[in-house]
Formats: sequence, structure tokens, C-alpha cells
Amino acid sequence: MNEMNKNRITKAMTAGAYALGGLALSLSLLTSCGKKAESTSSSGIATIVCDASFENIMDQEIDVFEYVYPNANIIPYYTDQNSAIDSLLEFKTRLIVTTRPLTQKEMSYLKSNDKQVRQSQIAVDALAMIVNPQNSINVLSKPEIAEILSGKLQKWSEVEPGNDHLGDIEVVFDHQGSSTVQYMRDSLLSGGNFGPNVFAQNTPEEVFKAVAANKNAVGIIGVSWISSDMKTREMSREEYAQSVQRNDSTDITFSKDVKVLKVRGNDEVTAYLPYQYYIFNGDYPLYRQVYMISTGTGGSLSHGFYSFVTGFHGQKIMLNTGVLPKVVQPTMVYVN
Repeated sequence: MNEMNKNRITKAMTAGAYALGGLALSLSLLTSCGKKAESTSSSGIATIVCDASFENIMDQEIDVFEYVYPNANIIPYYTDQNSAIDSLLEFKTRLIVTTRPLTQKEMSYLKSNDKQVRQSQIAVDALAMIVNPQNSINVLSKPEIAEILSGKLQKWSEVEPGNDHLGDIEVVFDHQGSSTVQYMRDSLLSGGNFGPNVFAQNTPEEVFKAVAANKNAVGIIGVSWISSDMKTREMSREEYAQSVQRNDSTDITFSKDVKVLKVRGNDEVTAYLPYQYYIFNGDYPLYRQVYMISTGTGGSLSHGFYSFVTGFHGQKIMLNTGVLPKVVQPTMVYVN
């Protein structure tokens, strides 16, 4: 099976909602292209269903893993968090990535069906507030963000004098069912409703593009989508895998196409950018944990990929994307 066909299949899976029929079809296609269906920890076929917020991160993890183990094929599905958890509970996949661990009830259900459950926090993801470079604002506090989300603040001139050239605030999320939406609603609005100025795109990438093109927009997006260790994204799979194996240090900066705002916590004087150092210290106030959960048996490809992501090289990839890996090597954390 050539690389072009493989990429076409993978992209088709990421474009739609996760479905059992699509999974069966994809396995059939890959097997017919010469991939072996027998699974070991480094070969065969496995699926992973991820919260779409982490597509950028998981794509890089898969690229390196498949480079190191060329007989392995990890098929990603990117969807909302609830669908990812449902797919595990319905035995459609053995691997998921979410922003919460399984509940005790969910764990008990899986164990009652003879599933061995492993779950591990793999990273801490900061949620970045991004605006168009034409916006003169540089700092938002958590109370201000809450008022923007609720619709109490509707114009940029109400937030900061000097923004009279801007109009109504337009808040842009990735997807109405995403974990990002859920986090902001629960942590800043105590479960309350968003105002009429809040809109949803389809993907984090579309949020980035919408803010870059609209001077009135403010986007809320995972830090990996605006971290411009962009040189790694321009590398071939081979170059990137080799850079991870060499233990190269990373230089985390942010994309210049948007402005990343500093955020100040409740009753705090100092505001912070979502750099890894400030996430690690707890200074940056908008963050959530990222978990990988597996029901793969020992010796299976699902278990092999789980071990890779939670191990040194998988955590190094996390560091390169801008999120804070669970296993932190302090000498590798760079603050620009």
C-alpha cells in the first residue's frame, strides 16, 4: 500500500464521526493493501479514538511510532470526548485519549467484561486565548474571559480602551461538543450558558484560521495548535523520528499569524503566557489533564502504542508540541 493511499484513508477517518462500520471497512482496506492483521506490540493494526483537540499531538506520536515500527499501523479517529469514551465502553476500540480518567462505574463495567484497564495521565494541555494581530489587547483575566463568554462584555472597546477600531467580540471554539467547550463552561461559567457571541467551527485548525482572518475574533484552542515549533511539522516522518531519538532540545515559540494573550487568574496581579514552564508551576490558569486509556492486552499493538506514548520518546514528542508532558525533563523545558 503506498503512502498516498494510506494518507487518504486516514484523512477520511478523521473527517467524520467515529462509526463501527467505518472501522470495519478501514481494517479491510488496510489488510487488502498488504498489512498483516496479526497483532504484536510492534506490528499489525490498531485503532485509537481521540478527543479532536489532540489530533495534532497524536498524529505526531503515530508518525514516529510507525517509523520506528514499520509493520505497525495505528488508525486514528478524532471526535468529541463523549464519543471516544463510548467507543471504549462499546468495545469498538482498545485505545482512547480524553481529558478525564474513567469513572469508577466505567472501570467496573469494563472489568466485569474481562477487560484489563490501564489509564495514565500523559500530559497537561493549556488552553490558549488567541486574537487577531490587529487587536491591541495583550492580557485578559479569568473574570473578563467569563464575562466575554457569557455575553456581558460584547465589544472590544468595553474590554480595553483603544480598541475602537474593532467591533463586536466573536468567540470561536473548535466544536460545540468538544472538551474545550466543556472545560470553559464548567470552570469559568459554573455550567452556565454561553452568550450569543459564541460560535463553533469544526476543528482546532479552523479556529486558528478564523482568528487569523477576523480582527474581531477571539479563539480558545489547545496550545499545541499555536505552538510554532513548526520546524518539526515541516520535517519528513524520518527526520522527525530521528530528531526525537537524538534527544534534541526544543525551542517553543508561538505562531506569528495570531496573537497569544497573557491570562491572569482570579485575584492575581501577574498574567502569564501558556509556556510549559508556567503550566508546570501552575501559574498559567487555563489548563486540563490529558489521559490515555487502554484495554489492550499485553503483547498487543494497542498495548505497545500505549507503552510508547507513556514512555520516554512519546513524552519527548509531547514536549515538542508545546503541551507539558507528564514525565518532565526540566532541562528540556524552554521558556521563550
